[in-house]
Amino acid sequence: MASGRNGTLYVGMTDDLPGRVWQHKSKARPDSFTAKYGCDLLVWYEVHEERETALRGEQQIKAWRRA
Repeated sequence: MASGRNGTLYVGMTDDLPGRVWQHKSKARPDSFTAKYGCDLLVWYEVHEERETALRGEQQIKAWRRA
């Protein structure tokens, strides 16, 4: 999720992508990171067969530098 072009990024994993996108867009949790920084634009997703693979992918992305 992103706040916009060159904006704040949020990376996470879920079993229910449509539901999770709705939560971000509706700011269902007003105290969350995505609500605070306005990250409600889905810019990328990947499908994984195993939760462990998805978690490793999430951790890899979180280790990247913005540059």
